Amino acid sequence: MSRPKSPGPLVDLSLVIVAMIWGATFVLVKRALADVSTLLFLALRFAIATAALLFLFRKHLRGPQLAYSLRGGVLAGACLFAGYVLQTFGLKYTSASKTGFITGLYIPLVPLFSSIFYRRLPRIAELAGVATAFAGLALMTMERDLLSLSPGDLLVAGCAVAYAFHMLVLGRYAKTADTGVLTVTQIATAGLLSVGTFWWAEPIHIQWSRDVWIALAVTSLLATALAFAVQTWAQRWSSPTRTALIFSMEPVFAWATSYVVAGELLSRRATVGAGLILAGIVMVELRTGAPAGQ
Repeated sequence: MSRPKSPGPLVDLSLVIVAMIWGATFVLVKRALADVSTLLFLALRFAIATAALLFLFRKHLRGPQLAYSLRGGVLAGACLFAGYVLQTFGLKYTSASKTGFITGLYIPLVPLFSSIFYRRLPRIAELAGVATAFAGLALMTMERDLLSLSPGDLLVAGCAVAYAFHMLVLGRYAKTADTGVLTVTQIATAGLLSVGTFWWAEPIHIQWSRDVWIALAVTSLLATALAFAVQTWAQRWSSPTRTALIFSMEPVFAWATSYVVAGELLSRRATVGAGLILAGIVMVELRTGAPAGQ
């Protein structure tokens, strides 16, 4: 059976929208976490997203690729949960800016791991774009204390590894698995793991404030259900390296949201960094006419 025709530019555009959603929700989540413990928030977020996805993809749960899709979803969900948890606990012992920079290590790790495990070298344009975008990320997030390592830094580094593997797993399964089952299973797996940890890993507290309700609604339905459904679909056509590169735009959108909401201005160095991130993406777009992996 021949592979369906690629949707073309719609793939990259959909990934840009995902990065925009994730970047825009940073302010919402930060406000909500003042009223709810982190892992409980994640458990609620993933539970609501799972319910929405089950309703949306209910007819996909009897497909011919069910076992294969379930296996990929469980692996992707475990990586996703590991990334969220390691980043969350790492934030307790290191600065937010260092967390942003170290998490961004997944951008160069994706092509590195891809070449090791799949023996498939990324295109030169992709590697150049990744290097440029990562340099931009460093300028946007790096602090003077970058070279002083703490236990939190190591935890966040583990988060970067987990996120890189999440993209590689999706890249491996999304091309042939059922998109609906793969999406539902990865979010459900992350949700089950969150439910199994939130009650003992940290003190539980929640105050049902307006910020919590808004953050749960937006992050569960848009930043989780919609975003990961779109990412899973897009990685059917886009390589993990290209996906990671486009997701490097997340801090740019996070700053844009902070500027609109709180009037936060970028420093000169951060402005150059944002420009490099955009330049890295444009570099790939101009040198490759179709999503990588075709």
